[in-house]
Amino acid sequence: MYETPEQLGGLQDLLDRSFAGSSEHLRSIMEPQRRLTAARLSAELPSPAVLNIATVTAHGEPRVSAVDGHFLYGRWHFTTEANSPKARHLVARPSISASYTPRDGYGVFAHGRAELLDGADRQMLHDHFAATYGVEPETLGAIAYFRVTPHWMTGFAMTAEETAAIEAERSARAE
Repeated sequence: MYETPEQLGGLQDLLDRSFAGSSEHLRSIMEPQRRLTAARLSAELPSPAVLNIATVTAHGEPRVSAVDGHFLYGRWHFTTEANSPKARHLVARPSISASYTPRDGYGVFAHGRAELLDGADRQMLHDHFAATYGVEPETLGAIAYFRVTPHWMTGFAMTAEETAAIEAERSARAE
């Protein structure tokens, strides 16, 4: 967990505002016991995590791809090859959606803007990636470093009881 108390507070405010402004359908699914708090998100999200991101082409066409997402300081971070279509899309049109859905009944979803990092922020992410992977990112080529700054974010997890019931039902059907 990398978040300061202030960052956790800001993330919780974002989660609360996002939920309050969500559709009736989403609010009916995300009952209070299923909503992830900022503290739980920070504690549970792995680093790296397979993060699915959506970008937009110059013609307004959506493109989805996966990156190694790292949840640091209350925001998703990732790198990609600097000349990739994904990087070009984000530099030209920084709107982004991101989702982490490792299993049935668990998901984190965000909409916002991708920021191309430089200076101290870039160095922080560079150092984190080098420590995580044991290799300097630039050994893989020209690298672009991004942070997702969300304006909307939610986190959802079924309760342990709900997950156990689903697994029991699946096991019964398999027999």
